[in-house]
Amino acid sequence: MLQSKPSRAGSSLLLLAAVIGFAVAIYAWLTPLTGVTGTIGALGVAIACVLLAILTFLLRAASARGARIFLIVVTLVVLIGIGFAAALLHQYIITAAMVAGLIGLIMLSNDSTRHQRRVNA
Repeated sequence: MLQSKPSRAGSSLLLLAAVIGFAVAIYAWLTPLTGVTGTIGALGVAIACVLLAILTFLLRAASARGARIFLIVVTLVVLIGIGFAAALLHQYIITAAMVAGLIGLIMLSNDSTRHQRRVNA
């Protein structure tokens, strides 16, 4: 099934947010003098970003309405959690990436409601 442009753009934006979050969290976890070197918080954010990427691929593949709604809610919770944890770690680049990911999730959720309508004769 071909995806529309908002769907591709939304999932690409969400995936880009996950990749940026993972890269910055790993950088902060490994690099000395970042303030969070070797902490469980930075590693947790990196693992959560991997989970966000997996949720993005699952959301792209889901076609049932209930599954899409469930994945959208779970993805929203993960986005908010990563953004909050990154703010507590003073890694505001990750928080900004999660805001961009939220925009991508909104694009994905708007696209899913537009194409699922049925016509009754």
